[in-house]
Amino acid sequence: MTERGIDPRAIAVFEDYWQQLADGAQGTIPEETIEPLVDVPELAAIEVDDEERRAALAKVAVVKLNGGLGTSMGMSGAKSALVARDGLTFLDVIARQLVGLEERYGSRPPLVLMNTPRTRTDSLGILERYPQLAQQDLPLDFLQSMEPKLDAETLAPVSWPEDPSLEWCPPGHGDVYVSLAASGLLQQMREAGYRYAFISNADNLGATCDPDIAAWLLAEGIPFAAEVAERTLNDRKGGHVAVRRSDGRIILRESAMVADEEQELFQDTSRHQWFNTNNLWVGLDELDELMRERDGVLGLPIIVNRKNVDPRRKDSPPVIQIESAMGTAVEAFEGSVALRVPRTRFRPVKTTNELLLLRSDVFELDEQSRIVSRIEHAEPRISLDGHYKLISDFDERFPHGPPSLRECTSLAVEGDVTFGADVTAVGDVEVVAAEPAQVDAGARLTGRTELPVR
Repeated sequence: MTERGIDPRAIAVFEDYWQQLADGAQGTIPEETIEPLVDVPELAAIEVDDEERRAALAKVAVVKLNGGLGTSMGMSGAKSALVARDGLTFLDVIARQLVGLEERYGSRPPLVLMNTPRTRTDSLGILERYPQLAQQDLPLDFLQSMEPKLDAETLAPVSWPEDPSLEWCPPGHGDVYVSLAASGLLQQMREAGYRYAFISNADNLGATCDPDIAAWLLAEGIPFAAEVAERTLNDRKGGHVAVRRSDGRIILRESAMVADEEQELFQDTSRHQWFNTNNLWVGLDELDELMRERDGVLGLPIIVNRKNVDPRRKDSPPVIQIESAMGTAVEAFEGSVALRVPRTRFRPVKTTNELLLLRSDVFELDEQSRIVSRIEHAEPRISLDGHYKLISDFDERFPHGPPSLRECTSLAVEGDVTFGADVTAVGDVEVVAAEPAQVDAGARLTGRTELPVR
């Protein structure tokens, strides 16, 4: 890591986690050590005026996690360079959302991407379309740290001569705090007068920089806020917030931190009601103080991620990637809070199921480029089979875009089906094809449809 030029603080974090791993740490949080979080303030109850919003936006820098490669969808570059809707990439929409804030309030937070070398070039190229961003007083990006993957048996750095680049990995998005400090950006932000960093995933277009939240944080002097939303059955495997019994602090518990025998309790949405949206508001002065006090080691809970050195080859050596989640920093800050937000602030795109919905007529972009729903009922559930997993196959099967889903409650497609133009899905729709088939242009789909071979 030293030879590669990794910052000493990032090396110190890795050393700390490696020692925990060598000592037998599993990174689990037992149910008996926590209590459900009950009392959660709500965004809807915050009351501020436009002048407070304008002043608050001037105190916030927006950081987007942009290291995702979209490998699960067959991509090799930045997932944020994928078209989200209306011919615009995720980064286009994010940039336009910030420009929209300036047009409405006269104040625009700077945008900073946490990139990797594999996402940097494409992403910065897209942002060149927005000359306003070049005028900001912060750089447009910084690079995430890297660490060696560990041989699962010996815990030594793994060797993979076939592709030495695969011997390295990013250390999870908990690294954002160390990388902000190591890049010098944390200091630059503070010197430029920014009070908070709003940190979120680039693939979540619901995570806009909300001036009401920013104004509330400033008024209350809150050092760290984690946005949470009400947990449903669909979220039962996602991380939730809780209260640690030993000291009363709010913590985040991810599924990887739960022993197998306690998964049922972890997934009990009536017990643990709030899931982590991964939208965080971080006090920059408090972060700087913590980093200095702890020599860069915030002490975030370890996540032990077991994989193969080449994720595309199951016969390649098993490795451990030591990771941490940025949301777990909620326990590191004295006085941190969870803030209940509407589910509209959580629209991640992890699979082509979510992408189909995002591109459909269920949503539109408003005048500030925010994703808004055009329906009043629950969003339709989408289930596409393996023929649609890779983005190239997905686009090939929807050459005219998604079918109309505004009247749809669920859409399941099983088989190799290509959709014609102006198709409408109504109610619960199931499309089945034993061999490659076509949905004709203008078709109105209801119930179960078994397609003949085309």
